[in-house]
Amino acid sequence: MPTLRSVFEYLLDALVPPRARSARTKARTIVDIPLSPTEYTLLGERITTLMDYRQSEVGDLIRTLKYDGSSHAARLAAEVLAEYLREEIASLKLFSTRPIFLIPIPLHKSRSRERGFNQVALILNALPQEFRDGRIATLSPALVRTRATAPQTRLPRPERIKNVAGAFALVDNTLIKRAHVFLIDDVTTTGATLVNAGKVLKASGASLSLLALARA
Repeated sequence: MPTLRSVFEYLLDALVPPRARSARTKARTIVDIPLSPTEYTLLGERITTLMDYRQSEVGDLIRTLKYDGSSHAARLAAEVLAEYLREEIASLKLFSTRPIFLIPIPLHKSRSRERGFNQVALILNALPQEFRDGRIATLSPALVRTRATAPQTRLPRPERIKNVAGAFALVDNTLIKRAHVFLIDDVTTTGATLVNAGKVLKASGASLSLLALARA
């Protein structure tokens, strides 16, 4: 039986036909999304990415989430993320009793008003409940962006680190300083945003994993 959400989405699509990428993404399931987990380093920090943005299915998924706010795209991305996090967190808990926090890369308040949502927060809120309520991990909005920055994709690579330097701060480090944090972005190029945001968390005493859904 269709849910209220699915009926609403069907009616919305009938009235306002979705963009081609949204239609393609809506027709896909998790088995259609190619995974290619990779690791690389920037300024001595290890960054993990789960998908390749150049794959058409991945590009559709990220753009549908980022620009259309698609709930289906958020759920697909959350499935990819949950599969990775279960294994990583289980391994961490073998050697540490630190609580696990999931923190999205924040938007500046001006960008948030303009877009209406944080696409990474949409993904994290679509994770199974145990990733948000402390049973496996806790979702936290502890990190904020203190100044607006130019979009990284519009800048030459050498300028990207400078662009986001000093752009992040912690709202409250009381719990974070004793935790292991997965700092999560949707898509990364150089990794400058993750590394600079991560500095604030490490300075508070947190241990850290830097993670992006896709690498461009």
